[in-house]
Amino acid sequence: MVSKVPIVAQRVRKVPRHFSWIDHRLVRDRHIENCSHAAAALYLFLVTVGDAKGLSYYGDKSIIKHLCMDQSALQDARANLMRVGLIAWQKPLYQVLSLDSAQREKPAPRSNMDNPLSLGDILKIARESTS
Repeated sequence: MVSKVPIVAQRVRKVPRHFSWIDHRLVRDRHIENCSHAAAALYLFLVTVGDAKGLSYYGDKSIIKHLCMDQSALQDARANLMRVGLIAWQKPLYQVLSLDSAQREKPAPRSNMDNPLSLGDILKIARESTS
């Protein structure tokens, strides 16, 4: 096993008292691969501002300002995250969802050419549709 030593020892991060983290399963279970760049940015933002239950009341205007995106990009990002089961949204409330059940749900295939499927996703969908 490789021993890891911090590059900047005086700035080693700690989980803050106000509670915020990103579940490693987002990458390990490949959920992130189903997200556009804007959706990943929105997810990061919602994880950061959400409370311990993943709830946040940030409105569109604030999110658009913080993430430097327009209304259309926000709507697309939100729809992407909802489609793949990472968030729930019922205006004005967002909820970042547990990844526990997200891995069991099959996201709908993406058809938007701005967010093409990886070859692995295409093969996975093909295998699932034949089983």
